[in-house]
Amino acid sequence: MSVKPKKHLGQHFLKDESISKNIADALSYSGYSKTIEVGPGMGVLTKYLLEKPTETYVIEIDTESVAYLQAHYLNLADKIISKDFLKYDLNEIFKGEQFAIIGNFPYNISTQIVFKALEMRNQVPEFAGMFQKEVAQRICEKKGSKVYGILSVLTQAFFEAEYLFTVPPTVFDPPPKVDSGVLRLTRKANYSLPCDEKLFFRVVKTAFNQRRKTLRNSLKSFAFTDNLKEDVIFDLRPEQLSVDQFIYITQKIEADGI
Repeated sequence: MSVKPKKHLGQHFLKDESISKNIADALSYSGYSKTIEVGPGMGVLTKYLLEKPTETYVIEIDTESVAYLQAHYLNLADKIISKDFLKYDLNEIFKGEQFAIIGNFPYNISTQIVFKALEMRNQVPEFAGMFQKEVAQRICEKKGSKVYGILSVLTQAFFEAEYLFTVPPTVFDPPPKVDSGVLRLTRKANYSLPCDEKLFFRVVKTAFNQRRKTLRNSLKSFAFTDNLKEDVIFDLRPEQLSVDQFIYITQKIEADGI
């Protein structure tokens, strides 16, 4: 008799097959030939990914889960990577190719997984997965909301973000104390920003680090000129700005010689 792997990294394992299938169906599997699942656990999502028209890889840090997958998913063969996703160089597998990322993500590293996908956006045309509901909503939220923030703006600068459906705690083992949410990110056709991207990241993070202040105050560390300060956009707070408005501010600061 096989032994179920231990719960690890804050992960809760799905018991509902229909939800696993719906997550697998969230990707289009078009425009790339490889997909990597993060944190497959016992493979409840993996089995549906293996039916898709791309080559499936899984990356799992827990050794008991790896042993379970090796014993029960023989067709994965050498595509099981026993590594930490956040530290592993994915180009050891993909070597510059396009690939999708999917998973029932461990709650406590889910935002870091998104940031890694953003870092690799040149190679990641699609991303889908399950998060704690409030995190999924934050990623997909639009301006004007209290939960709209750094993660929302940086993700939506490069991807179209869609909140797909909510998943109740009862379909997990062990059940979490919160609802989960499934989202899909689709890379924009033009995902190169018309501004300095490093400066854009700095502007967004600096603004939201003092989100209750107007931009004139929260961004004063950039020491822009009095002429630029007069722009009425600096009267706004960061949650009132769209992605395009953050790009506009970045362009203005860049032109101001900062």
